[in-house]
Amino acid sequence: MAASSPTPGGGLGAILAAGDRDYLIRNSGEQVKISSIEGDTVAIYFSASWCPPCQRFTPKLIEAYKELTSHGKSFEVIFVSGDQDEEAFNAYFAKMPWLAVPFSDSEGRKSLDERFEVNGIPHLVFLDAKTGEVLTDEGVEFVSEYGIEAYPFTTERINELKEQEKAAKDNQTIHSVLATPNRNYVISNTGEKVPIVDLEGKYVGICFVVNGYPPVEEFTPVLAKIYAKLKEVGEKFEVVAVSLDSDEESFNNSFSSMPWLAIPQGDKMCQKLVSYFELSDLPTLVLIGPDGKTLSSNIADIINEHGLDAWEGFPFNAEKLEILAEKAKAKAASQTLESLLVTGDVDFVIGKDGAKVPVAELVGKTVLLYFSAKWCGPCRAFLPTLVDVYNKIKEKNSDFEIVFISSDRDQSSFDDFFSGMPWLAIPLEDERKAYLKKKFKIRGIPSLVAIGPDGKTVNTDAKTSLAVHGADAFPFTSERIQELEKKIDEMAKGWPEKVKHELHEHELVLIRRPRPYGCDGCEEMGTSWSYNCAECDFDLHAKCALGEEKKGEEVNGQEHAAAPAGYVCEGDVCRKA
Repeated sequence: MAASSPTPGGGLGAILAAGDRDYLIRNSGEQVKISSIEGDTVAIYFSASWCPPCQRFTPKLIEAYKELTSHGKSFEVIFVSGDQDEEAFNAYFAKMPWLAVPFSDSEGRKSLDERFEVNGIPHLVFLDAKTGEVLTDEGVEFVSEYGIEAYPFTTERINELKEQEKAAKDNQTIHSVLATPNRNYVISNTGEKVPIVDLEGKYVGICFVVNGYPPVEEFTPVLAKIYAKLKEVGEKFEVVAVSLDSDEESFNNSFSSMPWLAIPQGDKMCQKLVSYFELSDLPTLVLIGPDGKTLSSNIADIINEHGLDAWEGFPFNAEKLEILAEKAKAKAASQTLESLLVTGDVDFVIGKDGAKVPVAELVGKTVLLYFSAKWCGPCRAFLPTLVDVYNKIKEKNSDFEIVFISSDRDQSSFDDFFSGMPWLAIPLEDERKAYLKKKFKIRGIPSLVAIGPDGKTVNTDAKTSLAVHGADAFPFTSERIQELEKKIDEMAKGWPEKVKHELHEHELVLIRRPRPYGCDGCEEMGTSWSYNCAECDFDLHAKCALGEEKKGEEVNGQEHAAAPAGYVCEGDVCRKA
């Protein structure tokens, strides 16, 4: 949080005036003398129409501005545009009820950017109008979290609000969590208003939701089944959805399928609860006890790990969680390929042209479960490597197979991607996919999970093993990987301790790496040993630092590419790092 500090050069006039310009403008074109601005607190708002975060924040600032001015608060906002042309500026400024630096004064706008060290937008700086003193440069955060309650937007006021939050948590009740001065109810998806008093004495799950977000959409049906089961056995349990959707239609689309209650869409309490519970991930399910106190900040992970069985852990105290853990351990010990891939009458996977292959034909083989999708760039990049390794392993080992588990969103994408794979797959619309993703906690794709001949899981990160050691990694057990690592360790004894390389200005030192790394030469994955520059965080495989002919064929565990450098996969979304 920025401390209050004096702004060089005096009061508001010295900050906002430029050259012969001693005025600002309204969206009507009216010029307003800077010296006539009335307001104890002035906010300088750096924003642009092309910026999505600005588009989301501007309505919040407009709402806060209108509320403050209607309540007679001494407050003004001045817009400093980052738009590329005057037409875009005019269209954006037309929605704003405050003042702006003229778009034509590019030097004045640039000077303000530099003065307040604007490195990203939206950016909101609050000033004392009389002295020009900076009250805070974290205005976006303050308005988003506290709205008009943050006025006059000083550090002291924010600290006061945080103290109030702490006191509220210490004295928390279900009413303080869910109610507002103007609303003492939540709603059902039929529009019925349910008094919050009806939730007293119950366990209440506060479920944060966003329409269309895959992890939430996968989590919600499982929670619905647990909710129904707990109701069936007579537990006093309720769920209240907190929608983060920005429009009524999205809220209605998601809420219509939920059997529980919700805070009305657009209610300011939704945003307050994001801050109050320090939301950092979705899905999140906060558990409130019968006394209104928070029992757990997020039990979504427990539900994702145990699926429908999680209901047996209710209300998720230490004793019940220990029972769940023991049950999960027993389940893992009895795991078979059939228990993973057979559900009811669905006891097959598919080959080309949709031909059904009984799961029974895979029993006794090492099976890789391949989580991937056509839309995912890193998956497309990894596929040729996987096909090559698959063919090499199959040449020597008939007791090996891969099963593709797709995250594609339509049949044509699935068919097109699967057509380039010489192995088997689970059908696109098959419910087993969601179960397997949850069981193996798939957070990113591409991912490979290795199942041994006895049906037990032998490697939940077989992709790294395969990318580093290639076909030699088969059968992907910890014993096999350790054997390969020891072999490389022996070879490393004959490598020079230091080398100079044309790709880097500093001397590189041979070190043992505790975890996989990316080679800055070939951009492929490596493990075990690296020629490293600690100062620059630069790494080269031994094969890249020494040349293939100097280190022999044995270390070809580092010759297979993983996902391209610069990409990160999280859930069903692949992003550039």
